[in-house]
Amino acid sequence: MSKIMHAGRSMVELLLLIAVALVPVVSGLLVMAFQLEAKLAENANISVQEAVFSVDNALDRMHETALRTLPFAGESCDSVKSALQDQVAIRSMIRSLTLLKDNQPYCSTASGSLEHYSSFASSGQRVALSYGPPDTRQKLLVDFHQKGKSNSVIVTAYAMQIRNELDGFLDGLTLLVEFGDRYIWSNGDSRDLKRPSQSEFFTSAMSAKYGYTVKGGYPEGFTAQEIRQSVLQIAPSLMLVGIVTGSIVYLALFRARANRRGTAAERS
Repeated sequence: MSKIMHAGRSMVELLLLIAVALVPVVSGLLVMAFQLEAKLAENANISVQEAVFSVDNALDRMHETALRTLPFAGESCDSVKSALQDQVAIRSMIRSLTLLKDNQPYCSTASGSLEHYSSFASSGQRVALSYGPPDTRQKLLVDFHQKGKSNSVIVTAYAMQIRNELDGFLDGLTLLVEFGDRYIWSNGDSRDLKRPSQSEFFTSAMSAKYGYTVKGGYPEGFTAQEIRQSVLQIAPSLMLVGIVTGSIVYLALFRARANRRGTAAERS
């Protein structure tokens, strides 16, 4: 009977040691996962706000160009076209400048049809993504409409400058800039068949200046992947803590057992 009780006591002690050793490991992993998720959520919110700031800066440069060009609106095309071409030449991201009167384009540094400029000006939008005329459909463009009294100007730039701003966020977050029903992100735009995945920690913010929306989120499975990588990094340290903790408890149990044996021997 005493052997059975001794074996049972030893089994209980073993289970206790395992449980005690696992406590710091399990609690450490839970804390790590909680902190990682909190960090990802915070990073998504901050990055979206910073993306709005960055894209605003890019559009501010287009706005400045539009304001410089607006005084030419209303002048005859022959007298100002050379000056317009000079402005385009010194700004690498500007594709074309177009002058309008009563929302009808009458002078542009762009070649081909100007019909889509008239449609854009009449839409009431200030900034929009454009596919441009058929000869430029391989490049996504940004149109910026600056109104005057009866005249206006449209600055057309390559959307690459917006994509360049998004490329600066190298933390796994997918950022998408949406202008109405058209959008752009680092690896594509609204001409693609499918939007990028942003299902984890999704957040968004609207530009107070220009009305576009930045949407941010991590692709599906990103959080699980980050947790796995973090587990591989901290698991050895947590296991070491668990072993040390278990060893301390084992020594305490060993001393308690020795004390019990000594007391029993004295009584006998």
